[in-house]
Amino acid sequence: MSDKNHWQSVYERKTIDEVSWYRPHLERSLEYVHAAGLGPSARIVDVGGGASTLVDDLLSEGYHNIAVVDIADSALQVARERLGKRETQVDWVIGDVTKPLLPDLSIDFWHDRAVFHFLTEQDARAAYLAQVTRCVKPGGRVLVATFGIDGPEQCSGLPVARYDAGGIHAVFGDAFDKLDEATEEHETPWGSAQSFVYCYCRRAP
Repeated sequence: MSDKNHWQSVYERKTIDEVSWYRPHLERSLEYVHAAGLGPSARIVDVGGGASTLVDDLLSEGYHNIAVVDIADSALQVARERLGKRETQVDWVIGDVTKPLLPDLSIDFWHDRAVFHFLTEQDARAAYLAQVTRCVKPGGRVLVATFGIDGPEQCSGLPVARYDAGGIHAVFGDAFDKLDEATEEHETPWGSAQSFVYCYCRRAP
């Protein structure tokens, strides 16, 4: 099964609040968006955003230049239906974030909660980094959240790579200045705990 078919199947079989990574609101992510001091027209991209509610909260706070990227259009459709008429205010992009999907130097804030840790091969991580480097403006912010070192070894039947914040930043290298890091115990919908780590960076000028 291809990655696209795998994730299509996940969202066709489960409701949004049945997947392990579901949170009603991504509070930690929103804190970092606020910390960036972005204006309402800043270009914010949620990669692997799927059916996440981050886009709902960003729209409610007045941001109006948002894109949500996911490999599974079934995931995006859940978010579009939930937003109703507001879905027209968002750019919905179906595709693999390791491939060119977005214009050069167009992004003010790149948000990724739980995509990067699925890139278990060096070539895939290099392709992801190439897209971040190409798309994020100098001075733009990048927030990547993955399973922590003591987090699960698999998610949705797929192997994952586990990190601390230093390990994430090491992949990104000197082109990105690490501004902050955080850890979080995420509670799944069925009550188990998952260790997450956040690495918050700025694209070097």
